[in-house]
Amino acid sequence: MQHDLLISESFGPNAEAYFKSPVHASGEDLELLRQAVAATENPKVLDLGCGAGHASFAVAPVAQEVVAYDMTQAMLDVVASHAITGGVANIRTHKGSVDELPFPDASFDWAISRYSAHHWRNVANAMREVRRVLQPRGRVCFIDVVAGPPLFDTHLQAFEVLRDPSHVRDYTIKEWRAFLGDVGFDAEVKRQWRLSIDFAAWVGRVGTSPERITALRAFWAGAPEEVRNYFQLQDDLSFQLDAVMVLGRMKR
Repeated sequence: MQHDLLISESFGPNAEAYFKSPVHASGEDLELLRQAVAATENPKVLDLGCGAGHASFAVAPVAQEVVAYDMTQAMLDVVASHAITGGVANIRTHKGSVDELPFPDASFDWAISRYSAHHWRNVANAMREVRRVLQPRGRVCFIDVVAGPPLFDTHLQAFEVLRDPSHVRDYTIKEWRAFLGDVGFDAEVKRQWRLSIDFAAWVGRVGTSPERITALRAFWAGAPEEVRNYFQLQDDLSFQLDAVMVLGRMKR
């Protein structure tokens, strides 16, 4: 599909840059994720849209096995390479889409995802697949950028897709609760925070074209003052985004 091709074109050539990206490679959420997964004894973990594998590497020390799952082969190659050099033996990679997971029912104890779901075509369908491949007492953790009130939401989606045409949507916390609730999970917001985004690194990491960078500059120049203030826009166009960590446990 065309959207799948856009994802590969955006992330394939820049896989190693994502591994080194401070936004992706660090954060208190990675330690909180490890602690959450550690509460399950010897779990099998599925990392959806694993990218360069930061979530996979975070939970590997407390897991029996981690399947790093992504549709971009270059990302999976980066994960596999760093697993070897880092001596991490319990991570294996698997290529595919979240729309149809190639795993039997009840294969995993945990499904996790970090900064990936905003690229998925159909999150509701992916959640049904997640539910299917989890054990009856399985758990989930989703970490992603989130949208705010409508005015800021509109601007967020606009500048996200200008930067990266594979972007679909950053969802609100209410939408995340609904996604999880509709497939039988109780949702808990574990943490909310703001991400500081360096503009030059943000567009460079995904290979944004010069034409789109020009459009982004024009976009911000015309944005209302309250929008610029909300995103803490700086002179160099660096800004802040809202992020959330949502945990889900199957309802009894």
